[in-house]
Amino acid sequence: MTKVRNCFDSYHFDSATTASLLNKLKSMSLTASERIKKYNIAGPRYTSFPTVPYWDALAFSVEKYISKVKESFAVTNDEEGISIYIHLPFCESLCTYCGCNKRITKNHAVEEPYMKALWQEWQLYLNAFGKTPQINEIHLGGGTPTFFSPEHLGQLLKKILDTSRLHPDAIFSFEAHPGNTTLEHLKALHAMGFRRLSLGVQDFDPIVQLAIHRIQTVEQVEQATLNARNVGYTSVNFDLIYGLPKQTLAGVIHSTKAVIRMLPDRIAFYSYAHVPWKAKSQRGYSEADLPTDDAKRALYEKGKELLLAAGYIEIGMDHFALKEDTLSKALENKTLHRNFMGYTESATTLLVGLGCSSISDTWHSFAQNIKDVEPYQEALEKGEWPLEKGHILTDEELAVRQQILDLMCHYETQFTQDLKALNFFPEILMRLAILQEDGIVSLDSRGVRVNDDAHAFVRNVAMAFDEKFNQQGQRQALFSKTI
Repeated sequence: MTKVRNCFDSYHFDSATTASLLNKLKSMSLTASERIKKYNIAGPRYTSFPTVPYWDALAFSVEKYISKVKESFAVTNDEEGISIYIHLPFCESLCTYCGCNKRITKNHAVEEPYMKALWQEWQLYLNAFGKTPQINEIHLGGGTPTFFSPEHLGQLLKKILDTSRLHPDAIFSFEAHPGNTTLEHLKALHAMGFRRLSLGVQDFDPIVQLAIHRIQTVEQVEQATLNARNVGYTSVNFDLIYGLPKQTLAGVIHSTKAVIRMLPDRIAFYSYAHVPWKAKSQRGYSEADLPTDDAKRALYEKGKELLLAAGYIEIGMDHFALKEDTLSKALENKTLHRNFMGYTESATTLLVGLGCSSISDTWHSFAQNIKDVEPYQEALEKGEWPLEKGHILTDEELAVRQQILDLMCHYETQFTQDLKALNFFPEILMRLAILQEDGIVSLDSRGVRVNDDAHAFVRNVAMAFDEKFNQQGQRQALFSKTI
C-alpha cells in the first residue's frame, strides 16, 4: 500500500481522505483467481474516445465538422498526409458471428451505384481540402471488399489516386475472404500499390465453422497466402477469433498451429464480441454454446503461448507480429498508432472514412456516415454530405484521449498537466489505485503502467479515465465484455 499512499499524497489529499481511500482499497483487494470474474464486464474497445455512444450529437453540425477537416488537413497534409478507410459492405453469405455493418446479397449489380457514391463522397472531401491531398494510407474494409470485381476496385482506386499524391511511405491494405479472393483480385490491387492483405481465418474447426457459417479449409487459406506472396505482397495478416460458439481448447491449439505453419507476418487474435442486441445473426446460438469466462481466457492464453514460442511479438491489444515486421519495430520505437483501422506504424491526424457507416477522424472531431446503403447513396446524389452523426471534442476530452491512446498502444501513459487539471482527476487516481491493488497496474505520481501479466485488462485500465462511462455505469446493451 506504500506506493498508493505516496501517489495520493503527491496530489495533496488530506490525511483523512487518504486514510479512507486506503481502507477502501484494503477491503477490495482480490486474489489473482478473482480478477477475471471482477473485470470481465461490458466496456468499450476504445478505437476512439469518446466512444460512439457518448458522442454529443446536439453540439455537432456538418459545418463544424468540415471546418475541423480543413484545419486538420492544412496542418498535417504536407508532412504526414492523410489516411483513407473505404467501407465496402456487401457479402454473398452471412457469417453469424459478425457484428460489422454489412449487406448480404448475390446481386453484383449493386457494385456500380455504390462505387459512384464513393467517388461522389471523395469529391466532397477534395473540395473541402482545397489542394491536392497526400495519401499516407488506404485500407479497404467490409463486408467483403473482394465481393467487388477487380475491374471496379481498380476503377475506383485509380480515380482516387489520380486526384492525389503519394506519401513516400504510403501503405495500402485490404481485408479478404480466402474463399472468394481470386488471383485476379490480388493482381489488380497489387498493380494499384497494395502490398498488404488481411485474411479472415477465424478458426479451422469444422464444428465452429458450421456454427458461425464461415466455411473455409486450411488449403484455401494456404493457396490465398501463396498466391499473394507470389504476386508480390510483402505483408499477410491472419484474423483469428477466440470465444466463438462450440470452440474448444483443442480446436484453438489445432488452428493456431496450422496458422503458424503458414507463418503470416501479422496475426490479429480477437476476442469474440457477443452483442446479439446489435448483431441479430448471433441469436442463432445461445450463451450455453459459448465458453465460460475462465475457459475463454484459457483459449487466448494458450494461443498467445504458441504464438510467442513461434517468434511473434505481442502488439497492443490482441495483435501479434514477427520480430522483423514494421509493426514490431513501431512498438519498439514507441511510434505505434491506433485508429478505426486498427494498429498501424503510420500515425496520421486525419482519417477520412468513405462509404456507408464509415467513421472519419480529424483528432478534434469524429463523423459517422449514414449506415444504410440506399440513404447513403441518395444523400450523395443530392450533393449532400452523407453524415448521420458526429462529435466535436472538448479540451477535456482531448486530454483524456491521448492518455487512452498511449495505454492502448504502449500499456503506459504519463500524466499531463492538462489531465491533472481536470476536476475528476482524483476519481481517475482512485480507480487506478484499485487496479493497482488488484495487481493490474503500477501507479505513481508521474503516470501508470499496465503490468506485464495483466495486458488482457488494458480496456479496464482505459475505462478508469472515461468519466462518462463511469458516471453511467456498465452498459451491457452497448458494449461487449472486456476479457
